[in-house]
Amino acid sequence: MEGSAAMSPNLLYSTEEQDLRASVRDLLTDRCPPERVLELCEEGGTGDPALWHTLATQLGATSLNVPDELGGQGASVREVAVVAEELGRFVAPVPFLGSAVLATSALLGCRAGEHRDAVLAEVAAGNRTATLVVPLSSCVGGSFPTAVRAREGRLSGSVRTVAEGAGADCLIVPAGGAEGPELYVVDATESGVTVDAVTSFDITRPVSDVDLEDVAGVRIAGPDLAATVLEDAVRTGAGVLASEQVGVAEWCLDSTVEYLKQRYQFGRALASYQALKHRLADLWYELVVARAAARYAADQLATAGDDAPVAVGVAQSLCARVARHAAEECVQLHGGIGMTWEHPAHLYLKRAKADEIALGSPSAHHGVLGPLVDLHPAP
Repeated sequence: MEGSAAMSPNLLYSTEEQDLRASVRDLLTDRCPPERVLELCEEGGTGDPALWHTLATQLGATSLNVPDELGGQGASVREVAVVAEELGRFVAPVPFLGSAVLATSALLGCRAGEHRDAVLAEVAAGNRTATLVVPLSSCVGGSFPTAVRAREGRLSGSVRTVAEGAGADCLIVPAGGAEGPELYVVDATESGVTVDAVTSFDITRPVSDVDLEDVAGVRIAGPDLAATVLEDAVRTGAGVLASEQVGVAEWCLDSTVEYLKQRYQFGRALASYQALKHRLADLWYELVVARAAARYAADQLATAGDDAPVAVGVAQSLCARVARHAAEECVQLHGGIGMTWEHPAHLYLKRAKADEIALGSPSAHHGVLGPLVDLHPAP
């Protein structure tokens, strides 16, 4: 077909993306080894503000897909996905998903305006951290949330299990207004804002309950745009999360292979046993397929491709299962040491299980995918 070459998706990593990956990996290797993550978890799972500041200010991880004129780097979701993949590989306790992906995507989707531009520039520069005030389990295709109500610029309501809300400086809040869906920016220090951390299965990604009681907000999207902005932001988040899940699965496979090479039983390396080879080969194949799906989703989001809804649904439903399977195999094949707190395998299992329901479970994405590809449930 004429012109098909120009439209073909690019699933390979560019030289610039490989360089970005190397920079992020070097930083995380130095500043975010497993023992450091475990130490932070023992301190209460508050994250690593110093690492987050370095990622934002020195590597520009928070401004990759923000336009140049707003202090960003003018890149795309492809680069954002590369960073997410590396953060998943290290289960780094930083608010990348909430601030650099969900909140930033919502801000980018709104029309330019003085307040929106100022907030976006601050978030991109790493001077402020933001989050999108929706439940972490939110999925594309759902109705616009109305747990928060807006009346004359004042917001009241409660939202449960918001990702990375505890350390956010500003909140991007969907609200039901008198004329329909609206989107507001709220300063987290405003009187009437309460953010309470709740127990999270994944202690490297804390969640919080957000309560607003007659809080002042600045509207950045009205009924004509707010629902679309929120849908696109959640879809972008789900697509980027698929790359994070690839990073989780890759670490689990690599660490398991390395362990089985070193561990001996009955005078033989465990890696020489055929049954274990088969399990690892199956997992490697799953990871290859998952990476291709995640890269396609990132490419479609970056180019605003028509296939983006399908690509994200396929990637998220597939990568979620692969990451969970890889983490389970990692724990089991490490034997007794894999069951201990001191070994980081449990961090990856918890991240994989939490990610499996974040921004839509596989079954939820299947429900969205069906009509898109003309598959409907049997009557």
